[in-house]
Amino acid sequence: MVIVNPKAGSGRGLKDWPIISNQMYNSNLHFTCLFTEHKYHAVELTVKAINDGFRNIVAVGGDGTIHEVVNGIFIQKCVPTTDISLAVIPAGTGNDWIRMFGISKTYSEAVRSLVEKRTVLQDVGKVEFYETRVKHTRYMANVAGLGYDAVVNLKYNDLKDDGKYGRGLYLRSTFHTFLGYTAKKFRIKTDGELFYEGMVFSGAVGIGKYNGGGMQQTPNAQIDDGLMDLTIIKKISKLRIVRNFKLLYSGNIYSIPKVLHTQTKKIEIETWPETRIEIDGEAVGTSPFVFELVPQCIRVVVGSNYKM
Repeated sequence: MVIVNPKAGSGRGLKDWPIISNQMYNSNLHFTCLFTEHKYHAVELTVKAINDGFRNIVAVGGDGTIHEVVNGIFIQKCVPTTDISLAVIPAGTGNDWIRMFGISKTYSEAVRSLVEKRTVLQDVGKVEFYETRVKHTRYMANVAGLGYDAVVNLKYNDLKDDGKYGRGLYLRSTFHTFLGYTAKKFRIKTDGELFYEGMVFSGAVGIGKYNGGGMQQTPNAQIDDGLMDLTIIKKISKLRIVRNFKLLYSGNIYSIPKVLHTQTKKIEIETWPETRIEIDGEAVGTSPFVFELVPQCIRVVVGSNYKM
């Protein structure tokens, strides 16, 4: 089952589908295709596909599409999640999740990965949060952002909803939010022990290491090590943030003073006042938050160059 997000990558999902489908036909791949029509539609389509007997799901889209498909795999109760294989043909803007798996942005190479079907099992994070005082649960395939990072993502999604697109949109959201944002008080427990209590500017919890179009806020994360990586940026001057901004892309974030890091299986976070969260690039709700690791539970089709 191929689930295509036609709006992915500023409309590239729809525009490039004839190219992608032609390459799949030429590779003797047999498939059924469905297009998403609204937000969270990929969740519904994934659940129905699995209930109808499909066991190989291909997402054509970006990180948001992957997030929805992964959540659909967990919502269905027909088979164990490890019985489903997830493959991706990247057509999004950031395409952060694929960077961990050596999946090429070139369609022909991505289709080649479908033919070869080399798979690995990746960890997933189960995340609890609140929306209008009601507790919700989502599954995180890549990275969740807290505090400033989540507010940036909310602004980014608002701009996209207003019809604005482009590779510089995330950076525009970053700097638009920067001047007005202030640190919040966090109380963080990891595996039942107090890890940090104090002011926090931003934070990230990662199964993967890339988010925000190539940033590395959790650069030590591994997709199958049975641990979540937690990075916390304590209250810090805006001048120091500007001076060290490039370190977010180089993987050297832990060289910045006032940055904390740990690896853990469970994270509990309270904040004052409440603060937002984004999961895999989707702004979803507010604190308090609970993260729990679900080890090696999604079967991912990797790229040809991925080292097993």
